[in-house]
Amino acid sequence: MLRAVILAIGLCSVAALTCSAADNDQKAPTRRRAQLTEEQKTLMKEIREKYDKDKDGKLSPEERKAISQEDKDRMEKAGITQNQQRRKKEEPK
Repeated sequence: MLRAVILAIGLCSVAALTCSAADNDQKAPTRRRAQLTEEQKTLMKEIREKYDKDKDGKLSPEERKAISQEDKDRMEKAGITQNQQRRKKEEPK
């Protein structure tokens, strides 16, 4: 009888520790970014084609600095900011 009680207490302890560890392993919630509209996608494609000198499909910091004020204004008018682009690049895929 004493063995059964000790076994039951041990199993409950293990179950409680396992549940506690599982709660701690949960990932932090990730921010969802807004999807680009077709107009925004088209504009970004134009900007990328115009300023992506190394043709890697991404705008490096140097390439971003080369974007003209006119194109920056077009991006801002379309609701695209460089901060959004920078965050997009930093987020893991």
